[in-house]
Amino acid sequence: MVFSTTPLYALAAALIWLTLWFRVTSLRASLGQSIGDGGNPMLLQRIRQHGNCAEWSAFLLILMMLAEGMGVAALYLHVSGMLLVAGRLAHPFGLKIDTAGHPLRYVGNGSNIVAALNAMICLGINLFSL
Repeated sequence: MVFSTTPLYALAAALIWLTLWFRVTSLRASLGQSIGDGGNPMLLQRIRQHGNCAEWSAFLLILMMLAEGMGVAALYLHVSGMLLVAGRLAHPFGLKIDTAGHPLRYVGNGSNIVAALNAMICLGINLFSL
């Protein structure tokens, strides 16, 4: 099977992940911090921004690949994919050490939860022939 929809969003998520990785690495280099955050709140924040992207992206892309492999219509994959990318773009700007309720954090998490639910519903419908 050739995947044609999910790879579009995998590439976008990978570019976001790479950008966030670069931000962590450059701050590590400037601080001389090889591992961990060394108690630096800015480094901790960037580590979590990057980690959150990796966690959500991997989870959603797996769901999308399974759904695409089962023949889910591209429209539903695009919905999950666009929500994934929107969430991954918004979330790092909202994930702050001192502000748990930043609106962009809610946008990032909320859009990815909706994306996951969409993909999970598509999988369930196909698995159980609903």
